[in-house]
Amino acid sequence: MSARAARVARLADAAVELLAEGGMRALTHRAVDARAGMPPGTTSAYLRTRQALIEAVVQRLADLDRADLAAHELPTEPPGPAPALGPEGLDQLAAGVAEVLDRWLTTGRSRALARYACLLEAVHRPELRRILDHGTVLRVQARDLLARAGAPDPRRQGDQFVAFVDGLLFDRLVGAGALSAPPPGTPASRDDLRAGVRTLLLAFTGA
Repeated sequence: MSARAARVARLADAAVELLAEGGMRALTHRAVDARAGMPPGTTSAYLRTRQALIEAVVQRLADLDRADLAAHELPTEPPGPAPALGPEGLDQLAAGVAEVLDRWLTTGRSRALARYACLLEAVHRPELRRILDHGTVLRVQARDLLARAGAPDPRRQGDQFVAFVDGLLFDRLVGAGALSAPPPGTPASRDDLRAGVRTLLLAFTGA
């Protein structure tokens, strides 16, 4: 990573924390400078406009999410020819997805909250809707996985699978599910998430 890229990543990380704590109203160039521990004007020098700052946040979130998926051996790019996924493969996939979701509820919590803040902002600012591109990539991956698992309509069901899993994360993070679900970061949390994801996979594939 170049020195410039490292500096932008540091600024984007600071912006993510601000978004998680205070939403879009908390995101200013001056606040990012202070949170990143950099001299006043640094953020403006690298990310001149508010839109550029938000786009840097979106890119940083996508990069970190890909790293999480790779660390848990979930594919980050649509694979080429690959073997079919049987029941054991589905179990492993459910466990991997659960690990990622639990991470996003704990050490990645700020990133998840920042992502939702950016999505809400994009509703009112069409120029920011490229944040939705990341969800498109996830859907392509899900379609491929479900096709390998024998789903009868992998394109439609892959999109639905991503939507349902994202809803599960939202429910545990800021919805009523946070009141009754096992505490994030515990084996019980991961087991509960795994069971939910596995139920989805079995329903879609008829396994």
